[in-house]
Amino acid sequence: MALTEVENRLLPRALEEIQREVDACFDTLLPIPDDTRAKLIEAMRYAAIGGGKRVRPLLLVSTAELFGVDRELAVLVACAVESIHVYSLIHDDLPCMDDDALRHGKPTVHLAFDEATAVLAGDSLHALAFEILTDHNAIGDPFVRAELAGALATASGMNGMAGGQVMDMAAEAVEYDLHSITRLQQLKTGALLAASVEMGAILGKVPPEGRAHLRAYSRDIGLAFQIADDLLDEEGDEELAGKALRKDAVQGKQTFVSLMGVEQAREQARMLVSQAQGHLVGYGHEAELLRELARYIVERDK
Repeated sequence: MALTEVENRLLPRALEEIQREVDACFDTLLPIPDDTRAKLIEAMRYAAIGGGKRVRPLLLVSTAELFGVDRELAVLVACAVESIHVYSLIHDDLPCMDDDALRHGKPTVHLAFDEATAVLAGDSLHALAFEILTDHNAIGDPFVRAELAGALATASGMNGMAGGQVMDMAAEAVEYDLHSITRLQQLKTGALLAASVEMGAILGKVPPEGRAHLRAYSRDIGLAFQIADDLLDEEGDEELAGKALRKDAVQGKQTFVSLMGVEQAREQARMLVSQAQGHLVGYGHEAELLRELARYIVERDK
């Protein structure tokens, strides 16, 4: 399922652009103060700027642009989602969680700074997300502000990412079947990806009943994303990935790959991508980037 020449040009350009925009936005949002908070903001900047694929921001901005949303506003809201994602990575890497030493090819925040600063940097990025979404100067419509904040809060908490993380932490001691692994990943990984698409539609003032096809698209790419991650953990290159791999097998955790096998997992990911693209059938060329993102999710090497 190789990308065409045109697609090969379009998607890397879009990823490069969103990476620049998100970095510039965080640079503006996180000026270093001339007081003893400086270390905290330096840690936040270290984690938030210059790393990551920015898939979630690109999903949000690409969805928002389907409905004519101003790109600068969409990028700002995308930074709220990315703030939650980055906070989760800082906390996931802590010794009390996954105890990782490398993230995006550089030392994790608790090693580059210290554990207390890492905890507070994560906490502050979590708070920053909701500062962005509740800023009436940036988002004038109070109903849009409230719905954006609600969508991100749900995706972040016990019924989303945090709940999935708890299930993942229990996986070393509990035997999960395929249904349970699917539920775990829908929460831990899929919820924030789904929120990115949902929030793009909220910015576009699409009513809830008009978002069903976008929810279906995001559900499918969320599962495909995690299957691709499991395949990378099994077969990937640590240098390209910029983080430690093959930890799940060492820890005895069930994954899509351990339960399905490499080839069946790869085929399932491809089927999910095809299904996701099918949910966009009502759109024309304007949704091509969303289609390409679905393909990229299973073909990436990091």
